[in-house]
Parts: sequence; C-alpha cells; structure tokens
Amino acid sequence: MLDMRPDCERCGTDLPAEAPGAFICSLECTFCAECADDLDDRCPNCGGELMDRPTRAKSLHAKFPPSTQRKHSA
Repeated sequence: MLDMRPDCERCGTDLPAEAPGAFICSLECTFCAECADDLDDRCPNCGGELMDRPTRAKSLHAKFPPSTQRKHSA
C-alpha cells in the first residue's frame, strides 16, 4: 500500500492524499507537479521515472491512513 506522503520532498508543498497533483517514483519519493516538471519527471534520489500518484478517497483515511511523516528538509 502506498505511503501517500504529505509533502513535496523538494519544496515542501502540501500534497493531501485525496488531492491530485503529486508525482512518485517506484520508491515513493514524492514531488509536486511543478517540481516534477522542473526535474523532467526524473527522481533526483534514484533516477526513476516520476508518475502521477493516485488519490486516496478521504472516506478511506481512517482505515488506511496516509503518512504524516514529512520528507522535505528545509
């Protein structure tokens, strides 16, 4: 199951699990659409392709909670 990380690792933008606009690689490194575009859809951590992350319906958050651990390092 996907972590559904809450923020862009590059700029810190909030990326709610129920909202579109997040991009992930196969290792779940997570970036906002603007950063993914700036990175030419390549993960700077592993070199993997950044793809649209699916959304998770808010009604499923209690049973399958998204991660609250932020990855952006200021």
